[in-house]
Amino acid sequence: MICEKVKQLLSGFGDNPCSVPVLVCSSTAALMALTWAVKKLMKRKVVRAKHHAEALEQMEKAVQQFKKENPDVQSSHILSLPLTELVEKLREGSLSPESVLYSYIEKALEVNQEVNCVTAFIPSCLHHIWEMRNRKKGLLYGVPISVKDHVACKVFPLVPLFGKLSVWSEELVSHQVLRSQGAIPFVKTNTAQCMISYDCSNAVYGQTLNPLNHKKSPGGCSGGEGALIAGGGSILGIGLDVGGSICLLSSFCGLCGLKPTITGELVVQCVVGPIARDVDSLALCMRALLCEDMFCLDPTVPPIPFNMEVVFSSPAPLRIGFYSLDSYFLLPPCVTRALGGPLGRLVHPGVHNNILTLSGQVYRWEFITRWKNLDLDVVLCPVLGPAFTLGYSETNVDGLSSTMLYNILNFPAGVVPVTMVTEADEEQLQLYSRYLDEPWDKKLRKAVEGAVGLPVAVQCVALPWQEELCLRNLSPSSFAFHVNIKK
Repeated sequence: MICEKVKQLLSGFGDNPCSVPVLVCSSTAALMALTWAVKKLMKRKVVRAKHHAEALEQMEKAVQQFKKENPDVQSSHILSLPLTELVEKLREGSLSPESVLYSYIEKALEVNQEVNCVTAFIPSCLHHIWEMRNRKKGLLYGVPISVKDHVACKVFPLVPLFGKLSVWSEELVSHQVLRSQGAIPFVKTNTAQCMISYDCSNAVYGQTLNPLNHKKSPGGCSGGEGALIAGGGSILGIGLDVGGSICLLSSFCGLCGLKPTITGELVVQCVVGPIARDVDSLALCMRALLCEDMFCLDPTVPPIPFNMEVVFSSPAPLRIGFYSLDSYFLLPPCVTRALGGPLGRLVHPGVHNNILTLSGQVYRWEFITRWKNLDLDVVLCPVLGPAFTLGYSETNVDGLSSTMLYNILNFPAGVVPVTMVTEADEEQLQLYSRYLDEPWDKKLRKAVEGAVGLPVAVQCVALPWQEELCLRNLSPSSFAFHVNIKK
């Protein structure tokens, strides 16, 4: 059989037999290179796995030593506090940064044992506490934060999975600013091997599970952040978003997330954004980020502080548009129900095809013009969900149309959970059929089955640099928020 295959291969060279040794040599070299690359990858995998285990063991020892020396620390009380209240107690001195940090380290270890979401302990976190004592107390004084594994931190440079130097090999400006505001990066979290993915898994650290249902994915590609925060092991996390990662993991894990506006030319770029358990936490994080330090370190960011009083907390009524279908990718029935049914058409049926033929800048201005003609402040729209079953995470960018659209437009987008999947939603799912009965339709049905009780989220979008309006409409006091819950 092999001889026949070789004959067929050689016959393709006709009268040019000199090409044969070239082919053989090239194939041999390619095979040797592949073998070398695989061995190098496996060696790196073993080394990183060893470092991973040692880091977790180091965390465990540090926690036990602190508990022994401080038996009166009430970790359960600390972990129950919302971010705004936690910051208040840290700033007034009724809680120490050490007690909060070790409480969250202990909880992170517990959550990691269940869902495999932590990749590393950041040893410099204790040094950050000592640094803070000689500084003015910032807006996030003493708050432990988790960081996606792809992102480099101070005294913890990025170690890429496959040896290629990353653009994030130096600490991001956003992390420098957060540390200047008193935040303490303490753990790094798992991520998808490829940046655009519905799931969170890689060859080094393995599969991360959804803490709400271990048969489900936490989303991708910053799924480790989603799993850790949803499990209670972090109160504030920082994710990266290229095509909807922050929004997707927030939808899958029942969290609140914000993809902010990004500076620079209109291309789909990776943007840093906060993830938390409530909208007020996102607002506090944005207040901390949009400060003088940010404007000095990154002059491309407009020097406009987060407008807490005039915009975010304003009682002035908003004109809110919404749609539950984009006439491109039909989402599951529970998502449509969360937005009040199949209504609304801000997005024209041909919108996604137009993106392929129009330049991004032209399309963006067409979209903004239509938005302003409708005199809208914000738009409520769907986000992919509920959480996918493990094993159904093949990348199909069509499913990201609800989020990637706003990455292309560079509009801020926030996500909050508003309801849960019901038995009636599961029954309606069996009748699910997309616009074109493609194989992906059947996969999507299978991916979201068995989700009764899991969160269903909505997305809120605003024009560029209007994050305050976006978050205001998602806050519990918002009229639109309560309308969505009732529907």
